[in-house]
Amino acid sequence: MRNILIVGANSAIAAACARRWAEQPATFFLVARDTGKLEQVAADLRVRGAAVYAYGLDCNRFEDHAAMLDACQQALGSIDIALIAHGTLPDQKACEQDVALALREFSSNGLSVIALLTLLANRMEVQRQGCIAVISSVAGDRGRPSNYLYGTAKAAVSTFCEGLRARMFKVGVHVLTIKPGFVATPMTAGLPLPGPLVATPEKVAGDIVAAVERKKNTLYTPWFWALIMMIIRSVPTAIFKKANL
Repeated sequence: MRNILIVGANSAIAAACARRWAEQPATFFLVARDTGKLEQVAADLRVRGAAVYAYGLDCNRFEDHAAMLDACQQALGSIDIALIAHGTLPDQKACEQDVALALREFSSNGLSVIALLTLLANRMEVQRQGCIAVISSVAGDRGRPSNYLYGTAKAAVSTFCEGLRARMFKVGVHVLTIKPGFVATPMTAGLPLPGPLVATPEKVAGDIVAAVERKKNTLYTPWFWALIMMIIRSVPTAIFKKANL
């Protein structure tokens, strides 16, 4: 019986991961801001035979993180897997014109993740086992004009996870950084995404579950995004700044 914490459990990728983990005996502590939708996710997992606790949280309320983790530990005892999957997809143009919006989006996608991971890591360090899996993004690999606010937040998360992984390795806790490319989710609905490069949440979830089992350090999903981002990172700045990426 695995004890699994999922923050951002309403996201399509997180819900798909939960369905896969529910194929084996599991107890879930699901966290999301929209509690109505969260109950639907929880009900689906219960039908699959899982034990589920649901908890409402706005992750931008940093002061509420500790209480959520207290409730999680009271419900689960120990945490075998923690999947941190909350976030938004900001409108880059709007962020360029509105400082308050830009900072709010940076908090949602960067600071709130770092704040939560700081508290979570301290607790998992005490139990000296488990896996922390964090959804970042390929957008953090290089600042592109089309989404550099989002990319900056994800770059901060990826760098934080790199240092956290080295720290937690010494106490028996694994940290996995997940970098999806384009995924067909409600968050990306309506965007002009290149069809051949778009993955389903189920495909990404399968990759995440496998990466947790194999204790991978960094996961690009689908796999070809590792090659795509290697090419994008290698483009000289003189050329890159003229491109419309």
